[in-house]
Amino acid sequence: MRVGFSGIAVIAGIVLGALQAVAGDLDLRSSAFSDGGRIPLRYVMPAAGGNNVSIPLEWNGVPPRARSLALTIVDPHPVARNWLHWLVIHIPPDVKELREGASGRAMPQGCRELVNSYGFRGYGGPQPPPGTGDHPYVVTLYALDTDRLDLNDQAGLEGFWRAVQGRVLKKATLTGYFGR
Repeated sequence: MRVGFSGIAVIAGIVLGALQAVAGDLDLRSSAFSDGGRIPLRYVMPAAGGNNVSIPLEWNGVPPRARSLALTIVDPHPVARNWLHWLVIHIPPDVKELREGASGRAMPQGCRELVNSYGFRGYGGPQPPPGTGDHPYVVTLYALDTDRLDLNDQAGLEGFWRAVQGRVLKKATLTGYFGR
């Protein structure tokens, strides 16, 4: 059987796709917004006109060596200066999603939500100051080589980053925007 160039390209694409699936390319997405899209009002803080419902997230491609996952949502805008909106640790590696509104109510067993920059535990949605333009909200999922991070509830973003240094097997990001 003779295979032309386009046939070889199709076969190569199939093989590459299979290898990537085996290699565990970590993929993170939300049904609420696409990467680079606008975060719907329902997920922002009440003072910004929303309901502070935690965003739905799903992922696949967790590396087989991962012993736990962790999640952050950070606003790196110069005005916000790495404002921490959500920090979740000890997510079991077989968990594939955090459902809409899960924060504080329906988190998968074993997960631990830490205190955000607002000063409370769990998800705190966008609430950028008026007139500062669109802020990026960077959601990052970390696949870790440890099942436990020794962090207190007030660890914050800096404490989290120190704790995961040298422990990240893979990470994936998703960015949504919101401004008022």
